[in-house]
Amino acid sequence: MASKTEIHEGGCTCRHVRYRLKSKPMFVHCCHCRWCQRETGTAFALNAMIEADRVEVLDGQVEAVNTPSNSGKGQKISRCPRCRIAVWSNYAGAGDAVRFIRVGTLDEPDRMPPDIHIFTMSKQPWVALPVGTPATHEFYDREKMWPKESLERRAALKRV
Repeated sequence: MASKTEIHEGGCTCRHVRYRLKSKPMFVHCCHCRWCQRETGTAFALNAMIEADRVEVLDGQVEAVNTPSNSGKGQKISRCPRCRIAVWSNYAGAGDAVRFIRVGTLDEPDRMPPDIHIFTMSKQPWVALPVGTPATHEFYDREKMWPKESLERRAALKRV
């Protein structure tokens, strides 16, 4: 996970949308579920969860597209209105308070590796998971896996 003082910037392919993460994310997960595979058109989705007020839009505006989700509650995928690249999502469970930043849209995505691999039951067989990174068959217990500081940040969102 990124350190507290690190700033991360990113954006879409055409550079119309540019954003900055004003702190480290709460948690980064790599999801191997079939839904994420279909949605991204690849083997998995890599998302950095961060409070919406810690994401600063530097240039452009995103267009939120309501889409179905595996939970049945839906999600909003924020895309560049020009090149249509998805830069983040908001899921019904967390609402607008937490953004799931698509790590691949960061300028330096290699600086934000996953804290956990989830839904490995549907992982593509040719994807090798790294030794030392937690992995779960389905979802995970947030209370057991998230750092204390991240749990506190999440709890603070619920109090607002």
